[in-house]
Amino acid sequence: MNPLLNKNLFLIKEQIGMFRAANIYDIFDPETNQHLMTSKEPNLGFFTKIIRFTKYKKMTPFNVLVSETSGKKIVNIKRGTTFFRSDVQVFDDRDQLIGYFRQKFWSMGGKFEIIDKNQKPVCTLQGKWTGWDFKFIKDNTELGFVNKKWAGIGKEFFTSADNYVLSINENVAQDSVERQLIFAAVMVIDMVLKE
Repeated sequence: MNPLLNKNLFLIKEQIGMFRAANIYDIFDPETNQHLMTSKEPNLGFFTKIIRFTKYKKMTPFNVLVSETSGKKIVNIKRGTTFFRSDVQVFDDRDQLIGYFRQKFWSMGGKFEIIDKNQKPVCTLQGKWTGWDFKFIKDNTELGFVNKKWAGIGKEFFTSADNYVLSINENVAQDSVERQLIFAAVMVIDMVLKE
């Protein structure tokens, strides 16, 4: 696992762009403001690009690659076309499957079961339908949380760009699959629940 994921606090900023179909995020250390990673969709198909500008954009497939600023791959997050719920796969830097996000039907605010590659539960991602707060819960213990950071009135009203802060509990083991999946979940929250 990449040592950058051993940090406990991340700021994820969605890049602003006019008429951009692909989602691009810059990931920073909020304490030092150091640009650590980039998350982008490098190979967006022609038809997917067109559908992204319609009301059906939440149904489109995605393949999000998170890499160091040098280009070294960290995680890859994939989902095919969806109609009712999202099942998302997460791969490590060697393209080995490490887990899934399985969206729950009829959840208020968004709820995902996060499971490892062997279909064993890792934790649950739970959100509030009234806001932008999400928690990672395992056995009634909070492993981390994500909340939206205010981006300013111009950015909030005239673009779909969002900023998120991810805080991972220091009790989550470094170099663990749990930590990789919690980190990957931020892009899933934005693309599946908040687009």
